[in-house]
Parts: sequence; structure tokens; C-alpha cells
Amino acid sequence: MKVPNTQGFIAYLSVAFLNAFIDLGHKIIIQNMVFKLYDGQQQIMLTAIVNALILLPFILLFTPAGFISDRFAKHRVIQLTAAMAIAATAVICFAYYQGWFWLAFALTLFLAVQSAIYSPAKYGYIRELVGNEKLTTANGFVQAVTIVSILFATFFFSIIFESLFDQQLLQNAADPASSLLQQIAVIGWILIALAVLEFLISLKLKSTRAGDSSKQLLLSRYLKGEYFKQNIQLIRERRTIMLSIIGLCLFWSISQIVLAAFPAYAKEVLHENNTVVIQGILACTGFGIMLGSLFAGLMSRQHIELGFIPLGALGIVVGLFSIGLADNLAILIGIFLLLGFSGGLFIVPLNALIQYHARSHQLGMVLAGNNWCQNIAMLIGLSLTVALAWAGANSGEFFIILAVVALIGSLYTVKQLPHSLARILVSVVIKRRYRLHIQGFEHLPKQGASLLLGNHVSWIDWLFIQLASPRPIHFVIFNEYYDKAFFKPILRFFGDIPSGCGHPKQALHALADRLNQRAVVCLFPEGQLTTDGQMNDFKSGYQLALRRSSAPVKIIPFYLDGLWGSRWSKATGDAKGSGQLLWFKRHITIRFGPALTENINPDELALTVKQLAQGTYDD
Repeated sequence: MKVPNTQGFIAYLSVAFLNAFIDLGHKIIIQNMVFKLYDGQQQIMLTAIVNALILLPFILLFTPAGFISDRFAKHRVIQLTAAMAIAATAVICFAYYQGWFWLAFALTLFLAVQSAIYSPAKYGYIRELVGNEKLTTANGFVQAVTIVSILFATFFFSIIFESLFDQQLLQNAADPASSLLQQIAVIGWILIALAVLEFLISLKLKSTRAGDSSKQLLLSRYLKGEYFKQNIQLIRERRTIMLSIIGLCLFWSISQIVLAAFPAYAKEVLHENNTVVIQGILACTGFGIMLGSLFAGLMSRQHIELGFIPLGALGIVVGLFSIGLADNLAILIGIFLLLGFSGGLFIVPLNALIQYHARSHQLGMVLAGNNWCQNIAMLIGLSLTVALAWAGANSGEFFIILAVVALIGSLYTVKQLPHSLARILVSVVIKRRYRLHIQGFEHLPKQGASLLLGNHVSWIDWLFIQLASPRPIHFVIFNEYYDKAFFKPILRFFGDIPSGCGHPKQALHALADRLNQRAVVCLFPEGQLTTDGQMNDFKSGYQLALRRSSAPVKIIPFYLDGLWGSRWSKATGDAKGSGQLLWFKRHITIRFGPALTENINPDELALTVKQLAQGTYDD
């Protein structure tokens, strides 16, 4: 997959990699020390506290973190948090050499505070850096780089820790914790060096504009929870954002339960006691997420492919049900790769949707709220794990329960995104013969009533227009096709509108109703397919529908290029050319123009579409 050709993107990915690497490095050192120093309930308790120290700042600081991201230029926030990492690792290194275990343990919280402030700026910076069209691709790279960082840090710091560890010195030490910390103290210098490198690279980030200088954060309102209520309300205002966050919460809470339950399952059912093998199988999930994220980005280069959401959800269900059926390690490796890959397909478009639909001046608050919700969900997932284990549930039952929960979530996802699942299945076939290019993606409205108007070239124009849009589109279709026994139930399910002789008033009322519901409707004003590759005259039917609509409507012109001469067009003879060759891949381009006024007449609209065709339209 090609890295987005944007100034500063490689530097941005490098900063993201190093930030995750440093945070996880110190956490692994502390967890390994707890493993060497403590047993039984003490070990479980201290490990839980380490994880809580990492999650708590994301929960408690999500309002200030979002405020900072929205108030200040995001590249400056990233640079500030990189400088904070230098200070934190310097104190950590000092604690290592002094043998102050509990200070080093507590400093996990400081690194987590730095990450909590960094996170909303990190994700908010993506849209400002690459724009809307490359959001999914960029998110795929960020997700993949983060996973690689986590996997690499796990092995890198564990190997160094084990190479420095001396069991005999630990047994003879008066203070084992202090002795062990001093044994591995040199790792502190590695953390400092990485933090300095992160800061230097952050200085190369492309500058972004400052946020809203009028924003203020009042301590009294923060302590009373007023900002918390505002942020939650901000998330609830846009249904797409709220549903996306719910989906991410469900995925990450399930992931936490799987990580907690699988070691016991492997020991009880598979009789596997080698922790390297167990951790290696779990690492396959992270590797799968990386592959799924990259694949989702690759297949969504110029748009947000929502079809991966229900597809990924169904893959997670299959994976969870399959764990209980696996009887050897090779099959389990495949299952965890499937879980991770499906998870990558699931989370990348959800993150892109949140960034796409959030208003620019509120993006940091929305992303911080997203982090808060996900961390709360993970804590709830871990709490449920403890409760179910306390109630006597065995590890195999955990996966059945998770699979049922995931199945319910998947069915809900399919119900909410029927267009998406259908179009991803169709696009698998379509993309073998066609390559879609989208221009003017930023002109597609993120919400509200929209009427797409453009030229009509082939019987499958509707498919490419829907593939280009992150929102479901309702098409106006001639009765002679709408009323066919095979198509009618499907078209009715997707809310398409029948039109033609004998039903003009019903069609206009239906179109106006869809617009009143703040939906996206596509109409071809020509009223028929072109027979010579040239545009026909535009008719005025859309104006009648606009007069019947009580909602404000954004008219988006488009020009569809590349389908004339295909087997789906009315081209004949030589006009079909090489488009019929089996090895020929046809390039399809859709150019969307900026919104037009509602009173634009058919002649002006046709002229605008022709200008889009020539690439000369200037808004």
C-alpha cells in the first residue's frame, strides 16, 4: 500500500511509533519485575494496578486533552508531549539507578498522562495533514504502525530485560526490588534516547493552524463534571459518531476479555504451559490487526469504505465461535489472525468516520471522548471477566458468551448499514474489472439533506456513485425496472424511489420525503441513458421535488466518466472498443462539485456538469 504523499506524514508515523514504543517499554519492564518479584494474588493485584495506571489518565483527562487539542495547533501539542516524554524518561532512568521501585512503578501514570494528552492531537492531526479523501488510508497506516510498535516493543524490551536479569543476585539481595531495578537500569538510557529522538522528529512535523483561541477551560466546571456532560452530548449529537464509538468500545472490550481469558483456556483445555507460545498466539491478533488495517486503507484510497464494518464484525463472530472448536496450535494461530484481521477491517473505517463527521473545531473533544469511552469499556470488560470467573464460568464459556455478544452487535451493524454490506460484496466483483477514482470527495455533505444530480451513462452508474459516498444514497429508478419481481424487494429495502409514467406525483412526494428525512438522494436529470456518449438535456423534475421539501437541501453536481463503451452502456459497434476484453480494467472517475443553490435551473445545472466533465469548473 502506498504511503499518502503528504509532507510530514513519514515524520508523523515515526512519532506515533516512538510514542507507543516508549510507553509500552516502561510498562513491560515494570510488569516483568512484578512477575519476577511477586507470586499469586500479589502479582495479579499489581499487574492490574499497572493496567489501571495506564487507563485512568485517558478517563480522567479526556476533557482537558480534548480542549488542548482544539485550542492549540495540533503539531505543537504533539511536540509538547514529546518533550514531556523526555522529562518522564529522565526521572524513570534516575529511579532505575537509585533502585526506587515504587517511584518507577508510579511513573507509569506520568507516561500515561503524556499519552492521554497526545492521543486526541495525534488523531486530529491526521485530517489536517492528509484531508478527507485519504483519511481511511492514513488511519490504516497509523493503526498498523502502532501495532508494529507494540509487538516490537514487547519482544525488544523483554529480551533486553532477560539478558540483564541475574537470578542469583536477586536471591542474595537484601532488597530484591531495588537490586533488580539496578540490574536493568541501563534500559533507562534507551528510553531517554528514544524520547529525544521522538522530540527531534516531532520538530519536522508540518505546521497546522491554531485552534479556537476563544476556548477556555475552567477548573470549577471541570471538577463539577460540566465539561464531561457537554462532551458526551457532543458525541450524541451526531448519530454516526455515537454509533462508531459504540462499535469501537465493543471491539476493544471484547479484546481485553480475550487477552484475559485465553491463557487460562490454553492451560486448561490445550494443556499448554509455555508462556512464549501463549503470548505468541496472542501476538497473532496484533499482527492480524495490522494486516487488516493496511488492507482497509488500501481498499479505501479515495473514500471511506463502510462495507468493511459489517464484514469485519462477522469475521470477529466467526473467530470467537471457532476458538472453542480448535484442538491444535496451528488452527488457533489462524483463528487469532482472523480475529485481528477482522478487527482491523472493523476499526479503521470507524475511526475515519469519527474524524470525517466531527466538526473541525470540536474534533479534539470528540476524539478525547472516544478515548474515554473506549477505556471505560475496557475496564468494564475486565470487571466482567473477574465477575464471571468469580461466578465459576470456565475459560471456554467466556468465548461462547463473547461470540453471542459479538453476533448481536454484528446483526445490529448489518441492520444499521445495509447499503454497506451489500456494496462491499458487490465491489469484490466490480473491482476486478473497474478501478474507481473520486475527485471532489470533500464536497459530499457529511450530514443533512443532499440531492446528487449528474449525467447518466450506464445501467450501473448508481453502483459507483454509492461506492464513492460514505452515506447511503437513495436512487430514483424507473418503474419498469423497479417493479420487476426480483428487484423490487431489494430496492424497497434500500429505500430507492420508483419513478416514471403513471406515477409522477408519488415519485415527487417520495423524493421530498427522503429529503425531509435529511437523507441523500440521487437523481439523473436527463431521465434516460445517453445513446451517443453525450449529455442529453436536463429536465426540471428535481425542481418540483425541491419545492415540496421543507428541509434545506444541498445540491451536489457530479460527472461520471469512463462507463461509456462498457457493456452496461448503450454504446454499439466500435464505440464499445476494448472495454469488452477480459483483461481490460476500466478506469471510472466521479467528479463531485461544490454545493449549488436550490433555485438553479436545468440549463445552468447542465452547464455546471459539463464544466466538471472538462475539469474547468471553478467554485
